[in-house]
Amino acid sequence: MILERFSMLGIAVVAVGASTVLYTNVAARTVRALPTGLARRVRPALWIAPAALVVSVVLIYPAGATVVLSMFDADGGGFVGLRNYTDLLSKPSTLVALRNSLMWVIGLPLLGAVLGLIVAVLTDRVRYGPWVKAALFVPIAVSAVATAVIWRFFYEYKPAGTAQTGTLNELVTRLGVGPVPWLIDGWVNNPALIATAVWTQTGLCAVIFAAALRGVSVDLYEAASLDGASPWHQFRHITLPLIWPTVVVVLTTMAVIALKAFDVIYVMTNGSYDTDVLATLMYKELFSARDDGRSGALATLLMLSVAPIVWFNVRHYRSSLRGMR
Repeated sequence: MILERFSMLGIAVVAVGASTVLYTNVAARTVRALPTGLARRVRPALWIAPAALVVSVVLIYPAGATVVLSMFDADGGGFVGLRNYTDLLSKPSTLVALRNSLMWVIGLPLLGAVLGLIVAVLTDRVRYGPWVKAALFVPIAVSAVATAVIWRFFYEYKPAGTAQTGTLNELVTRLGVGPVPWLIDGWVNNPALIATAVWTQTGLCAVIFAAALRGVSVDLYEAASLDGASPWHQFRHITLPLIWPTVVVVLTTMAVIALKAFDVIYVMTNGSYDTDVLATLMYKELFSARDDGRSGALATLLMLSVAPIVWFNVRHYRSSLRGMR
């Protein structure tokens, strides 16, 4: 079985490589055979066509099929229009998931970006800076499931008066505060889950900000120092404005990651104690309730939630390019 799978993988790799080489040669010959004016117009379309085909097959078609599926009943046999949406939006569980998704969209980008920026600024141009950023980047290499298992032990709760096996509750108990049911208490469980995701993303934010800070000229800081500007004023009036496009990209990227949050929640709470988000609720509707229509409606809501963020990111990127010109 394993050899058969490796054989199929090898055949697929060879087929894709051969198809790419063949298409490239055919496209190049076609462009050379056309008149100059026509070739100039056809060339971009020929090179974009393969990528457009792949995007259409793996992204556009599934998205459209999901929207259509969301307008049918549980087994996809009867058309119900927007009833799945109205039913979902009238359920308390969906409203809780929407609230939690909003908390993730606000909490993860802000905390990840702020902590990442602080680390990048404090470790910029110091000898131990790369080691700090490398240490913070390690959680990115750990799978989301492993991260959730680690932090679940970290948040482990035992009743008051018994030995605490969770690291965090052992610390708060030593400080004289009673053990906190971090993953059960509705006031703290969602922030605790968001903190887990922040731990995984802070290193990525720090590395991105560190790269942006390298693009800021040291001469600007030296001139500001000669004028008597404090480090805070240098950061506020020099650093932040110059790296602001990067800040926007990081915030929007973290927001998209927050909307896709699933693994951490599924492993740590499975959506219990009002910790469901749109992604986990969609999973339950599809695999537990076996309702294709409602799961499609939730997937559509999730897609519509991501779309404005992506649109804003693209618009900001284009305006940045125009500013550079």
